[in-house]
Amino acid sequence: MSPPDCSSTAPPRGNAARFSASAGPVGWQTAMKRAIRSQAQLRQYLGLAPDGRADHAEAFATFVPLELASRITPGDPGDPILRQVLATAEELTDRPGFVSDPVGDLQAQRGGGLLHKYDGRALIVTHGACAVHCRYCFRREFPYSESGSRTQSWAPALRYIQDHNEIHEVLLSGGDPLTLTDGVLSDLIGRIEAIDHVRRLRIHTRLPIAIPQRITAELAERLDRSRLAVWVVVHSNHAQEIDEHVVATFERMRRAGVSVLNQAVLLAGVNDSAEALSELSLKLVNSGVLPYYLHQLDRVRGASHFWVDIERGKQIIEQLRRSLPGYAVPKYVIEQAGENSKTPIA
Repeated sequence: MSPPDCSSTAPPRGNAARFSASAGPVGWQTAMKRAIRSQAQLRQYLGLAPDGRADHAEAFATFVPLELASRITPGDPGDPILRQVLATAEELTDRPGFVSDPVGDLQAQRGGGLLHKYDGRALIVTHGACAVHCRYCFRREFPYSESGSRTQSWAPALRYIQDHNEIHEVLLSGGDPLTLTDGVLSDLIGRIEAIDHVRRLRIHTRLPIAIPQRITAELAERLDRSRLAVWVVVHSNHAQEIDEHVVATFERMRRAGVSVLNQAVLLAGVNDSAEALSELSLKLVNSGVLPYYLHQLDRVRGASHFWVDIERGKQIIEQLRRSLPGYAVPKYVIEQAGENSKTPIA
């Protein structure tokens, strides 16, 4: 995945950086510009020793906003947020079955960044910029520059949707669609709204978690007045990611009439316990967010060290069922290339 197209200005470091990230939110575009952009910066910011071997994994670039980095416990290499963004030498080891396109995105391309896998739904890969580069990202090798997933190239995707009246729901993904400005995003939503047979809009985003101030009053108002039923699917893997700013962002979306769901990925060393996932689910439902999916890790090259055995995942889900209300237990699923839906595991 290519890093976001923004300034290379280095972030503040040490206590000044930690204070600037927590004293009050800056504009979301400023937050993108001041993000940590190398493993060396990340390690220095958190008081961790350098690791020259891990630096070689930066073929998949580092990008961590200070808003998210400020929730990491300094000096703790096992921190559940840090584990998601810290490169390790394990990424450089090829494992059988871990490939560049684990979910069959390339075979589902229809032009203009559009993927059509499932009946009634189509997905637009808006572009390659993200608010945080997760080391397990299943699109870490996706050819964004070749897919037409750019503003000027959406016309083929929109024509495809217009020509297929069985498509009732459009998903915006990426990268992250909320790295588009409000104006560009509003224009894209308007073009989707103009297609009569589309009834629902789903936005898949990590921004409300990584840079919660991205949900501006203007964006919330635009979603509120859409003729489409709007669903925002956020991505949080651990309760530590959800601070008071994130909770306030959830509230802003809910007040705008937006339904908010969460999807998580089962990750070794991050959330592979009933305790961690129970805490996450309760923090979500207490904020009015529905736990939606718990994904078995997509077998993307470079992420094998995050793999959790499926039998272990089943045991965790069974423990959650015994301790949580049914609506707080996410569906445990795996995505398999060529299948016409997610495959339930338990």
